[in-house]
Amino acid sequence: MTQRVDLATVMDRLAIDEVVTGYAVAVDDGDWAAYRALFAPGGRADYSSAGGIEGPAGEVAGWLEETMKLFPVRQHLIVNRLIKVADQDGSPGDTAEVRADFLNPMRLAGEEFDGTVTAPNFVAAGRYTFVLARTPRAGWRLSRVTVHEKWRHMSA
Repeated sequence: MTQRVDLATVMDRLAIDEVVTGYAVAVDDGDWAAYRALFAPGGRADYSSAGGIEGPAGEVAGWLEETMKLFPVRQHLIVNRLIKVADQDGSPGDTAEVRADFLNPMRLAGEEFDGTVTAPNFVAAGRYTFVLARTPRAGWRLSRVTVHEKWRHMSA
């Protein structure tokens, strides 16, 4: 590979990583406009393994907006990111896939008693598969997000 191709690959990997991080931040902050903006036209999301829905990103964002009201405190941790950019004759291609583990602690909505939160904590964990496409105007965008939930736990 040439230095130019190496640099392009590094830049693509950083841009892809930024999209994945942006996804976690958008969900945790409840920024559904930012969530929608991360997707390419026709992008889809699949939360069915976690008891959710599968469908167009805009529709899923609406579902998430309502569902996440149950969890006013959220913190996605997306780690062990394995990024594979498609190869196009020795240069970076226009598609990529990211497999990444997640740990998602959340607090259920509830009342406080004497300054102590009485609502239980809920933790889900598993793996995401993010499929991305390079778009002409917006750069790397999600074409598909799939949640593969492996376990969940709720504290007493």
